[in-house]
Amino acid sequence: MKWRCTWCGEPHDENNPPCRECGHNSFEKAVVREDEAEPRTDTVDTGTTYVWRCQNCGRDHVKNNPPCSRCNGHDLEKVEQRYDGVDRDLDVPGWLDVAKPYLPVFAVIGIVVLLFATGIISPSVLPGLGSPSPPDAPGEGTETAGIDLEETELVVHERLEAERTDGSSSYGDDLAAFAEYQNRAFVASEYDDAEPSPADPGEFGVDCEAEFVGVQFALESPVDDYDDEAALADDVAAALAGADDGDAILAGPPGEGLDIHVVDGTVHVVYAAC
Repeated sequence: MKWRCTWCGEPHDENNPPCRECGHNSFEKAVVREDEAEPRTDTVDTGTTYVWRCQNCGRDHVKNNPPCSRCNGHDLEKVEQRYDGVDRDLDVPGWLDVAKPYLPVFAVIGIVVLLFATGIISPSVLPGLGSPSPPDAPGEGTETAGIDLEETELVVHERLEAERTDGSSSYGDDLAAFAEYQNRAFVASEYDDAEPSPADPGEFGVDCEAEFVGVQFALESPVDDYDDEAALADDVAAALAGADDGDAILAGPPGEGLDIHVVDGTVHVVYAAC
């Protein structure tokens, strides 16, 4: 007949708690019968189990053998070992407890998605998503010499619409974006010897059902010769009407867009329609 610890199963020759392996104070008999393949055990209750608790940090020890293994304190007090908190310690945490450390990450992801959804950040900043971003180019594409170039582009569209008699065109942001890319690519190549990647209208969401029309030119007059957006728009519209594709432009393609970029006073224009 042998004894073994009811907590860790360590075998002992005598019923002499505590267990030398874990310090538990309850042994059980381990009896093996000839007609049983597994031992049958009978639990022996040896009474209350005690531990020695450090009065400084609260760590329990199986023996009164200071100092404390956690804080090196020397004041150990014999107390009854209780298991009232076992159920509490074994409670499975909820999904909120598990996710709580990751909430800041989820918040950042949500903000980024919101910025893309509202258009504050263009998807083009991500590789493979959105339209290609215009290449860096010298000069100005928004305002110069007191003239708003973006407003001028819309005025040019109004001038062309006023001259059309057989049809009309809508101003397309996708065509304007393609025209901006082409204009900046030309300027970067011409002034900075850059080699921007070529772009296709389809990369900007342009779906041409009619024939594509593209015109690129520079005005002879410098930007300083123009007093306002209307004066500059008049010359740009006149140049487009007199271009080789002027008849197609004045016929009123379904959609059109253009970009104006100024470098060293020279006004560069790219027009796209289809």
